[in-house]
Amino acid sequence: MPGARNPNSPSSGQQPSAVTRRTALGLALGAPLLTACSSVQQTFSQLPNPFASQAQAPAGPQEQPAVAGSGQVKVGLILPVSAAGNAGVAAQSMRNAAEMALAEFQNPNIQLLIKDDGGNPQGAQQGAQQALDEGAEIVLGPLFAAAVPATAQVARTRSVSVIAFSTDSSIAGRGVYLLSFLPESDVNRIVEYSASIGKKSFAALLPDNAYGSVVEAAFKPAVARRGGRIVAFEKYGADRAAAARTVAQSLAQADALLIADDGDSVVATADALTAAGANLRNIQLLGTGLWDNPRVAASPALQGGLYAAPDPAGFRAFSARYRTKYGGEPVRTATLAYDAVALVAALARSQNAQRFGPDVLASASGFAGIDGLFRFRADGTNERGLAVMRVASGGSQPVAGSPKSFGAT
Repeated sequence: MPGARNPNSPSSGQQPSAVTRRTALGLALGAPLLTACSSVQQTFSQLPNPFASQAQAPAGPQEQPAVAGSGQVKVGLILPVSAAGNAGVAAQSMRNAAEMALAEFQNPNIQLLIKDDGGNPQGAQQGAQQALDEGAEIVLGPLFAAAVPATAQVARTRSVSVIAFSTDSSIAGRGVYLLSFLPESDVNRIVEYSASIGKKSFAALLPDNAYGSVVEAAFKPAVARRGGRIVAFEKYGADRAAAARTVAQSLAQADALLIADDGDSVVATADALTAAGANLRNIQLLGTGLWDNPRVAASPALQGGLYAAPDPAGFRAFSARYRTKYGGEPVRTATLAYDAVALVAALARSQNAQRFGPDVLASASGFAGIDGLFRFRADGTNERGLAVMRVASGGSQPVAGSPKSFGAT
């Protein structure tokens, strides 16, 4: 199954866009790790404040060592560094971010064993085997969904956990965790918020692809849990006009409409609904984190629409530090590599033999991230604490903040 967060996400096996405004999640500098382990909490308090200005001299050309850091705890990092096109660009940016995390974490006791999988499963399996043979206690990556099972197969033989960057939840499992952008969190948050402001009747217009299927699987039970009803539900292919007409005819019975797709497609769908006679100003438009896109913000039809996403302040601070250090813009997924390294650096402070085991990684309290809270579920997927953003031409604004903690579940 292709990656689910974005129809064009790197985890789908396609090349990622170089720099986007899509949402991401990571460990916030200066934020405590929300876990019962007090020693781990202390390590996060030693990190610098991401919102404080930090004067740093621009870095020179980056060397390409196979190892980064000199700590005692070895950590495999698998990325498609040599892959062609945008995949390689994304990998280099994520590698930079991983090394940036090492530089910003006070005395990290880890050593990154960086392995290039070339963007394919065979390379990922070989890289994982090499890292484990060299003593890796946990593996970070790979990026592409197709490469994760090959990595996991090797890691499971050593009872080593994997934190991958894919958005394909079907490849998650106990011991294989996804630090990525899963649309389920977006859908659950936006439906929950909509219900809290009195929305009870929902319509949805989704793409007929893997992303749309994942959104559908989250949307229908989310509405049911909140006591709502679905009055119209359609999917569209290349020609969205017919589906738009069907939904437009039912909008009088709905008070909220979910359009879940990437920026260009959301605009095109809104235009198709308008052409079909829908007055979108009379209904609350809802979206996912893919709405964090300049095209959406510039669309008159989408003004006032609500979508779930991390608060963007954390990524802005991260990007500023990255630009200072590397002289360019990070890809949006760069925070995933940064956060994964920051997480294992914090957990490495524990002397417990199970510091990277399921009981620790799947802590119900979760972890504090650049873009809010996150926690791994026992099944390897993740849950996030997201803000609710309102579309505005001058830039989206939060209308509901992200939660400060997860419930004790």
